[in-house]
Amino acid sequence: MKARYRTLLSVFVALAGGTPGGGYARTVVDMAGHSVSVPDRPGRIADLWFAHNTLTIMLGATDRIAVTDNLPSARPWMYRVAPALSRAVAVTGPVPNTETLLGAGVDVAFISAGSPAELPLRRSGFPVVDAGFTDAPSMIRALDLTADVLGDARAHDMARQYEAALTETIHRVRAATTDVAIARRPRVLHIKSLVPLMVDGADTIIDDWITTAGGRNAADGIVGVMRPVSLEQVAAWDPDVLILGPDSGKFDGAARGGGWSALRAVRTGRVYRSPAGVFPWDRYGCEFLLQILWTAQSLYPDRFRDIDMMSETTRFYHRFFGYDLTPAEARRILAAQPPEEGR
Repeated sequence: MKARYRTLLSVFVALAGGTPGGGYARTVVDMAGHSVSVPDRPGRIADLWFAHNTLTIMLGATDRIAVTDNLPSARPWMYRVAPALSRAVAVTGPVPNTETLLGAGVDVAFISAGSPAELPLRRSGFPVVDAGFTDAPSMIRALDLTADVLGDARAHDMARQYEAALTETIHRVRAATTDVAIARRPRVLHIKSLVPLMVDGADTIIDDWITTAGGRNAADGIVGVMRPVSLEQVAAWDPDVLILGPDSGKFDGAARGGGWSALRAVRTGRVYRSPAGVFPWDRYGCEFLLQILWTAQSLYPDRFRDIDMMSETTRFYHRFFGYDLTPAEARRILAAQPPEEGR
Protein backbone atom coordinates (compact mmCIF):
# COMPACT_ATOMS: atom_id res chain seq x y z
CA MET A 1 0.00 0.00 0.00
CA LYS A 2 2.85 2.33 0.93
CA ALA A 3 4.67 1.56 -2.31
CA ARG A 4 1.51 2.29 -4.31
CA TYR A 5 1.02 5.55 -2.38
CA ARG A 6 4.57 6.69 -3.14
CA THR A 7 4.21 5.69 -6.79
CA LEU A 8 1.01 7.70 -7.13
CA LEU A 9 2.64 10.62 -5.40
CA SER A 10 5.66 10.61 -7.70
CA VAL A 11 3.36 10.48 -10.73
CA PHE A 12 1.36 13.51 -9.59
CA VAL A 13 4.50 15.44 -8.69
CA ALA A 14 5.87 14.74 -12.14
CA LEU A 15 2.62 15.90 -13.73
CA ALA A 16 2.78 19.09 -11.73
CA GLY A 17 6.27 19.77 -12.98
CA GLY A 18 7.60 20.19 -9.46
CA THR A 19 9.69 18.46 -6.88
CA PRO A 20 8.51 17.90 -3.30
CA GLY A 21 10.31 20.05 -0.76
CA GLY A 22 13.18 17.96 0.46
CA GLY A 23 11.73 14.46 -0.22
CA TYR A 24 9.20 12.42 1.74
CA ALA A 25 11.54 11.46 4.54
CA ARG A 26 9.44 12.11 7.66
CA THR A 27 6.29 10.64 9.11
CA VAL A 28 3.93 12.60 11.33
CA VAL A 29 0.85 11.37 13.16
CA ASP A 30 -2.06 13.70 12.52
CA MET A 31 -5.01 14.60 14.75
CA ALA A 32 -7.00 11.59 13.49
CA GLY A 33 -4.15 9.20 14.27
CA HIS A 34 -3.08 8.73 10.65
CA SER A 35 0.63 8.29 9.91
CA VAL A 36 1.41 10.65 7.04
CA SER A 37 4.67 10.87 5.08
CA VAL A 38 5.57 14.53 4.51
CA PRO A 39 8.47 16.42 2.95
CA ASP A 40 11.34 17.49 5.19
CA ARG A 41 10.29 21.09 4.69
CA PRO A 42 7.19 21.45 2.50
CA GLY A 43 7.47 24.53 0.35
CA ARG A 44 3.91 24.71 -0.94
CA ILE A 45 0.88 24.08 1.29
CA ALA A 46 -2.82 23.70 0.61
CA ASP A 47 -4.52 25.09 3.73
CA LEU A 48 -8.05 23.74 3.37
CA TRP A 49 -9.60 24.47 6.75
CA PHE A 50 -10.57 28.11 7.24
CA ALA A 51 -9.41 28.27 10.86
CA HIS A 52 -6.12 26.44 10.34
CA ASN A 53 -4.83 29.21 8.10
CA THR A 54 -4.45 31.36 11.25
CA LEU A 55 -2.07 28.79 12.75
CA THR A 56 0.01 28.61 9.58
CA ILE A 57 0.20 32.40 9.43
CA MET A 58 1.16 32.66 13.11
CA LEU A 59 3.90 30.06 12.63
CA GLY A 60 5.48 32.25 9.97
CA ALA A 61 4.58 30.19 6.90
CA THR A 62 2.19 32.49 5.03
CA ASP A 63 4.49 32.54 2.03
CA ARG A 64 4.22 28.76 1.82
CA ILE A 65 0.42 28.74 1.49
CA ALA A 66 -0.11 27.99 -2.19
CA VAL A 67 -3.84 27.19 -1.94
CA THR A 68 -6.31 28.53 0.64
CA ASP A 69 -10.03 28.28 1.23
CA ASN A 70 -10.19 31.78 2.75
CA LEU A 71 -11.33 34.55 0.42
CA PRO A 72 -10.36 38.23 0.78
CA SER A 73 -14.03 39.21 0.81
CA ALA A 74 -14.73 36.92 3.77
CA ARG A 75 -11.50 37.46 5.73
CA PRO A 76 -10.22 40.94 4.86
CA TRP A 77 -8.13 41.24 8.03
CA MET A 78 -6.38 37.97 7.23
CA TYR A 79 -5.24 39.37 3.90
CA ARG A 80 -4.35 42.73 5.48
CA VAL A 81 -2.20 41.15 8.19
CA ALA A 82 -0.71 38.47 5.91
CA PRO A 83 -0.49 40.09 2.45
CA ALA A 84 1.56 37.20 1.04
CA LEU A 85 -1.68 35.21 1.15
CA SER A 86 -2.84 37.16 -1.90
CA ARG A 87 -0.38 35.11 -3.97
CA ALA A 88 -2.17 31.88 -3.04
CA VAL A 89 -4.91 30.34 -5.15
CA ALA A 90 -8.22 30.88 -3.32
CA VAL A 91 -10.64 27.99 -3.76
CA THR A 92 -14.31 27.61 -2.92
CA GLY A 93 -16.36 24.53 -2.22
CA PRO A 94 -15.71 21.61 0.12
CA VAL A 95 -13.53 19.64 -2.32
CA PRO A 96 -10.88 21.55 -4.30
CA ASN A 97 -10.16 20.56 -7.86
CA THR A 98 -7.18 18.20 -7.94
CA GLU A 99 -5.86 19.96 -11.01
CA THR A 100 -5.72 23.20 -9.01
CA LEU A 101 -3.53 21.62 -6.36
CA LEU A 102 -1.33 19.98 -8.98
CA GLY A 103 -0.96 23.26 -10.83
CA ALA A 104 0.02 24.97 -7.57
CA GLY A 105 2.69 22.35 -6.90
CA VAL A 106 1.25 21.48 -3.49
CA ASP A 107 3.50 19.34 -1.25
CA VAL A 108 1.04 18.78 1.62
CA ALA A 109 -2.58 19.60 2.43
CA PHE A 110 -4.07 20.52 5.82
CA ILE A 111 -7.71 19.64 6.43
CA SER A 112 -10.12 19.42 9.37
CA ALA A 113 -11.76 16.30 10.77
CA GLY A 114 -14.49 14.92 8.54
CA SER A 115 -13.53 17.05 5.55
CA PRO A 116 -15.10 15.73 2.33
CA ALA A 117 -11.81 16.63 0.63
CA GLU A 118 -9.86 13.99 2.57
CA LEU A 119 -10.61 10.87 0.56
CA PRO A 120 -10.29 12.43 -2.92
CA LEU A 121 -6.98 14.05 -1.96
CA ARG A 122 -5.59 10.85 -0.45
CA ARG A 123 -6.66 8.89 -3.53
CA SER A 124 -4.86 11.46 -5.68
CA GLY A 125 -1.63 10.85 -3.79
CA PHE A 126 -1.38 14.10 -1.83
CA PRO A 127 -0.06 13.91 1.74
CA VAL A 128 -3.11 14.95 3.77
CA VAL A 129 -2.77 16.06 7.39
CA ASP A 130 -5.85 16.29 9.61
CA ALA A 131 -5.11 19.32 11.80
CA GLY A 132 -8.64 19.83 13.13
CA PHE A 133 -9.28 20.71 16.76
CA THR A 134 -12.31 21.20 18.98
CA ASP A 135 -11.01 22.80 22.19
CA ALA A 136 -7.95 24.48 23.71
CA PRO A 137 -5.92 21.30 24.43
CA SER A 138 -6.49 19.90 20.95
CA MET A 139 -5.66 23.31 19.43
CA ILE A 140 -2.25 23.16 21.11
CA ARG A 141 -1.71 19.63 19.77
CA ALA A 142 -2.72 20.81 16.29
CA LEU A 143 -0.33 23.76 16.60
CA ASP A 144 2.56 21.45 17.53
CA LEU A 145 1.60 19.10 14.69
CA THR A 146 1.61 21.98 12.22
CA ALA A 147 5.04 23.10 13.39
CA ASP A 148 6.26 19.51 12.93
CA VAL A 149 4.92 19.42 9.38
CA LEU A 150 6.42 22.81 8.55
CA GLY A 151 9.75 21.43 9.73
CA ASP A 152 11.59 24.54 10.86
CA ALA A 153 12.85 25.90 14.17
CA ARG A 154 10.99 29.19 13.83
CA ALA A 155 7.62 27.44 13.71
CA HIS A 156 8.43 25.37 16.79
CA ASP A 157 9.61 28.45 18.68
CA MET A 158 6.44 30.38 17.86
CA ALA A 159 4.30 27.41 18.88
CA ARG A 160 6.06 27.33 22.27
CA GLN A 161 5.62 31.07 22.71
CA TYR A 162 1.91 30.86 21.96
CA GLU A 163 1.37 27.92 24.28
CA ALA A 164 3.12 29.79 27.11
CA ALA A 165 1.08 32.95 26.47
CA LEU A 166 -2.19 31.01 26.37
CA THR A 167 -1.36 29.16 29.59
CA GLU A 168 -0.50 32.45 31.30
CA THR A 169 -3.76 34.03 30.09
CA ILE A 170 -5.87 31.13 31.32
CA HIS A 171 -4.19 31.20 34.74
CA ARG A 172 -4.61 34.99 34.94
CA VAL A 173 -8.33 34.84 34.21
CA ARG A 174 -9.07 31.84 36.39
CA ALA A 175 -7.20 33.35 39.35
CA ALA A 176 -9.45 36.42 39.18
CA THR A 177 -12.67 34.38 39.16
CA THR A 178 -11.78 31.40 41.32
CA ASP A 179 -13.85 32.67 44.25
CA VAL A 180 -17.03 32.95 42.17
CA ALA A 181 -19.23 29.94 42.91
CA ILE A 182 -20.40 28.01 39.86
CA ALA A 183 -24.04 28.78 40.66
CA ARG A 184 -23.29 32.52 40.65
CA ARG A 185 -21.47 32.61 37.35
CA PRO A 186 -23.33 34.33 34.51
CA ARG A 187 -25.12 32.07 32.03
CA VAL A 188 -23.85 32.96 28.59
CA LEU A 189 -25.51 32.09 25.31
CA HIS A 190 -23.37 32.33 22.22
CA ILE A 191 -25.32 32.93 19.03
CA LYS A 192 -23.60 31.96 15.81
CA SER A 193 -26.46 33.11 13.59
CA LEU A 194 -29.64 35.08 14.19
CA VAL A 195 -31.40 34.00 10.98
CA PRO A 196 -31.58 31.06 11.05
CA LEU A 197 -31.14 31.01 14.82
CA MET A 198 -28.13 28.83 15.72
CA VAL A 199 -26.18 28.50 18.95
CA ASP A 200 -23.04 26.71 20.16
CA GLY A 201 -23.11 24.12 22.92
CA ALA A 202 -20.82 21.81 24.86
CA ASP A 203 -17.69 20.08 23.53
CA THR A 204 -16.65 23.14 21.53
CA ILE A 205 -13.97 25.78 21.73
CA ILE A 206 -16.82 28.25 22.30
CA ASP A 207 -17.77 26.42 25.47
CA ASP A 208 -14.07 26.53 26.41
CA TRP A 209 -13.75 30.31 26.28
CA ILE A 210 -17.10 30.84 28.03
CA THR A 211 -16.15 28.64 30.98
CA THR A 212 -12.51 29.75 31.11
CA ALA A 213 -13.66 33.37 31.32
CA GLY A 214 -15.86 32.54 34.32
CA GLY A 215 -19.23 31.95 32.69
CA ARG A 216 -21.59 29.02 32.20
CA ASN A 217 -22.85 27.97 28.81
CA ALA A 218 -26.60 28.64 28.90
CA ALA A 219 -27.28 26.21 26.04
CA ASP A 220 -28.20 23.33 28.32
CA GLY A 221 -28.46 20.02 26.52
CA ILE A 222 -26.86 21.31 23.31
CA VAL A 223 -23.67 19.64 22.06
CA GLY A 224 -21.58 20.89 19.16
CA VAL A 225 -21.50 23.99 17.00
CA MET A 226 -24.13 25.84 14.98
CA ARG A 227 -27.12 23.98 16.40
CA PRO A 228 -30.56 25.27 15.30
CA VAL A 229 -32.88 26.34 18.12
CA SER A 230 -36.11 28.28 18.49
CA LEU A 231 -36.55 31.63 20.20
CA GLU A 232 -38.86 29.82 22.59
CA GLN A 233 -35.95 27.63 23.65
CA VAL A 234 -33.74 30.69 24.13
CA ALA A 235 -36.50 32.26 26.24
CA ALA A 236 -36.63 29.11 28.37
CA TRP A 237 -32.89 29.37 28.97
CA ASP A 238 -33.24 33.14 29.62
CA PRO A 239 -29.47 33.76 29.63
CA ASP A 240 -27.80 36.50 31.65
CA VAL A 241 -25.55 37.42 28.73
CA LEU A 242 -25.88 37.14 24.96
CA ILE A 243 -22.68 37.06 22.92
CA LEU A 244 -23.27 37.41 19.20
CA GLY A 245 -20.89 36.07 16.61
CA PRO A 246 -19.31 38.86 14.54
CA ASP A 247 -21.09 37.64 11.42
CA SER A 248 -24.33 36.57 13.13
CA GLY A 249 -26.38 39.38 11.58
CA LYS A 250 -27.96 42.55 12.91
CA PHE A 251 -29.53 42.22 16.33
CA ASP A 252 -32.88 43.92 16.90
CA GLY A 253 -34.43 43.49 20.33
CA ALA A 254 -37.86 44.30 18.89
CA ALA A 255 -37.62 41.59 16.22
CA ARG A 256 -39.72 38.42 16.29
CA GLY A 257 -42.61 40.13 17.93
CA GLY A 258 -40.46 41.60 20.65
CA GLY A 259 -39.49 38.15 21.92
CA TRP A 260 -35.88 39.16 22.30
CA SER A 261 -36.75 42.16 24.51
CA ALA A 262 -38.19 39.87 27.18
CA LEU A 263 -34.82 38.19 27.75
CA ARG A 264 -32.90 39.04 30.89
CA ALA A 265 -29.73 39.76 28.87
CA VAL A 266 -31.53 42.27 26.67
CA ARG A 267 -33.35 43.95 29.56
CA THR A 268 -30.08 44.45 31.44
CA GLY A 269 -28.10 45.60 28.41
CA ARG A 270 -25.78 42.60 28.36
CA VAL A 271 -25.71 41.87 24.65
CA TYR A 272 -22.22 41.92 23.15
CA ARG A 273 -20.74 41.20 19.74
CA SER A 274 -17.47 39.26 19.54
CA PRO A 275 -14.52 40.89 17.79
CA ALA A 276 -13.23 39.68 14.44
CA GLY A 277 -9.72 40.04 13.11
CA VAL A 278 -7.59 37.62 11.14
CA PHE A 279 -10.38 35.19 12.04
CA PRO A 280 -13.54 35.57 14.12
CA TRP A 281 -12.23 35.51 17.69
CA ASP A 282 -15.10 33.32 18.88
CA ARG A 283 -14.38 30.49 16.45
CA TYR A 284 -11.50 28.09 15.92
CA GLY A 285 -8.44 30.29 15.57
CA CYS A 286 -5.45 31.34 17.63
CA GLU A 287 -7.19 34.61 18.59
CA PHE A 288 -8.97 32.34 21.08
CA LEU A 289 -6.48 33.80 23.59
CA LEU A 290 -7.81 37.32 23.01
CA GLN A 291 -11.41 36.06 23.13
CA ILE A 292 -10.82 34.75 26.66
CA LEU A 293 -9.63 38.17 27.83
CA TRP A 294 -12.41 40.03 26.04
CA THR A 295 -15.07 37.71 27.45
CA ALA A 296 -13.69 37.87 30.98
CA GLN A 297 -13.79 41.66 30.89
CA SER A 298 -17.32 41.62 29.42
CA LEU A 299 -18.58 39.27 32.14
CA TYR A 300 -16.67 40.81 35.06
CA PRO A 301 -15.80 44.44 34.25
CA ASP A 302 -14.98 45.22 37.89
CA ARG A 303 -12.59 42.31 38.23
CA PHE A 304 -10.77 43.01 34.98
CA ARG A 305 -10.36 46.78 35.00
CA ASP A 306 -6.65 46.28 34.38
CA ILE A 307 -7.28 44.71 30.96
CA ASP A 308 -6.88 47.17 28.09
CA MET A 309 -8.14 45.28 25.07
CA MET A 310 -6.67 47.84 22.68
CA SER A 311 -3.20 47.18 24.10
CA GLU A 312 -3.73 43.43 24.39
CA THR A 313 -4.84 43.22 20.76
CA THR A 314 -1.98 45.37 19.49
CA ARG A 315 0.62 43.35 21.43
CA PHE A 316 -0.83 40.05 20.24
CA TYR A 317 -0.78 41.05 16.59
CA HIS A 318 2.78 42.33 16.84
CA ARG A 319 4.05 39.25 18.64
CA PHE A 320 2.17 36.49 16.85
CA PHE A 321 1.35 37.91 13.42
CA GLY A 322 4.27 40.31 12.99
CA TYR A 323 1.82 43.11 12.21
CA ASP A 324 1.68 46.51 13.89
CA LEU A 325 -1.92 47.61 14.22
CA THR A 326 -2.74 51.28 14.26
CA PRO A 327 -5.13 52.41 17.03
CA ALA A 328 -7.85 52.80 14.40
CA GLU A 329 -7.30 49.25 13.15
CA ALA A 330 -7.40 47.81 16.67
CA ARG A 331 -10.68 49.63 17.34
CA ARG A 332 -12.22 48.26 14.16
CA ILE A 333 -11.21 44.68 15.02
CA LEU A 334 -12.71 45.02 18.50
CA ALA A 335 -15.89 46.36 16.92
CA ALA A 336 -15.98 43.44 14.44
CA GLN A 337 -15.57 45.83 11.52
CA PRO A 338 -13.50 45.19 8.38
CA PRO A 339 -10.44 47.29 7.48
CA GLU A 340 -11.13 50.71 6.07
CA GLU A 341 -11.07 50.67 2.29
CA GLY A 342 -8.00 52.15 0.67
CA ARG A 343 -5.81 51.73 3.76
